[in-house]
Amino acid sequence: MPQKLITIDLDGTTLNSQNQVSPKTIEVIKNATEAGHIVSIVTGRPYRISETIYDQLQLKTPMVNFNGALTHIPHQRWQGEYKRTISKAIVLDMLENQQKLQLEMIAAEGKHTYLANHLPPSDLNFFPTTLSEDQLLSKTSLIHNPASMILFVTPNQEQVVRNTVLHHYGQQVDVGVWGGPNSVLEVVSKGIQKAKAVAYIAKQYHIDRQNIVAFGDEHNDAEMLAYAGRGVAMQNATPTIKSIANDVTEFDNNHDGLAKYLESYLKLAN
Repeated sequence: MPQKLITIDLDGTTLNSQNQVSPKTIEVIKNATEAGHIVSIVTGRPYRISETIYDQLQLKTPMVNFNGALTHIPHQRWQGEYKRTISKAIVLDMLENQQKLQLEMIAAEGKHTYLANHLPPSDLNFFPTTLSEDQLLSKTSLIHNPASMILFVTPNQEQVVRNTVLHHYGQQVDVGVWGGPNSVLEVVSKGIQKAKAVAYIAKQYHIDRQNIVAFGDEHNDAEMLAYAGRGVAMQNATPTIKSIANDVTEFDNNHDGLAKYLESYLKLAN
């Protein structure tokens, strides 16, 4: 079998509903790597909450964070590392107009930085539950352009805020909506998407598009699954993602759907 580039989303795909990686998944990913395939995490998550999963899977390959704004190899210097950022002036403009726009929280993140104007609601567990003084978002603390800006919006204000950001900065940024019950917008550099990051990694390893296998479950995986030679939707994926995919796993993310599919597809079973 030709060497494959296997790109895996985290939430709803590699992780179960308790945000954990199962022993089965760890075993299969290890076996796939030992068989000579390239396995890369491609996630919307920031590096700070995906590094542990990367280490659990014992990977040494590139990882993609912020839906494609950052591609890097953790724990080492990599000549191929790239990042796309947004202007810190946009973040400071949102900070200045937070009351007018009814923004409950603004956060700016980079590879190793996290700044926020205050703590998030308790049910938003993707964010730190404490803030040190040097993590408070301000003109002084925001030294570098961030990879991503998160806006936690008053319910029913998402479209108003999104339209405002795009009206003023639409030539520079894209605005995405988080899934789930919370009113959260994510602002990234214009044109950022997982598919472009996957194409970049494939080029680094000289892997043809037809030998890319991509797994996902949500709207931010759509371009990646469409781009891959074999796009695989999880059993728990949205109907739209299933309609885009070439195949659907037999099992969902709570029953090792990704691991069992890969084990069969790559013929890894002992």
